[in-house]
Amino acid sequence: MKEHTVVVGAALVDDGRLLAARRSAPPELAGRWELPGGKVEPGETPEAALERELREELGVDTDVLARVPGEWPLREPYVLQVWTARLRPGSGEPKPLQDHDELRWLGPDELWDVDWLDQDVPAVRQVAAEALAP
Repeated sequence: MKEHTVVVGAALVDDGRLLAARRSAPPELAGRWELPGGKVEPGETPEAALERELREELGVDTDVLARVPGEWPLREPYVLQVWTARLRPGSGEPKPLQDHDELRWLGPDELWDVDWLDQDVPAVRQVAAEALAP
């Protein structure tokens, strides 16, 4: 069986809203929306990778809370795992520093106003059911 490389995505939730990030690169993904995150480096835990990626991509410190059930295939050899997270107090507002050109906080009734990457759709559905449910 092949080893998969885990890509972590953040369901960054604040005040009942989910943060969506619009890709600026690579060209085939530009303009579509995703949960921010990135690859887990060798020797790194998924939680540590997520905190690092959110610091690099959004300039914020976060607390990783819980893994969202499920794992979603990306292009080989990658799989997406999603974790809920929240902004650390005093961390400031996220900014699109790397790989993204726009960020948007989406309430439960706005989740489908953006064009999510296909692989993020099941994760967003799961988060909506668990983390954003009234």
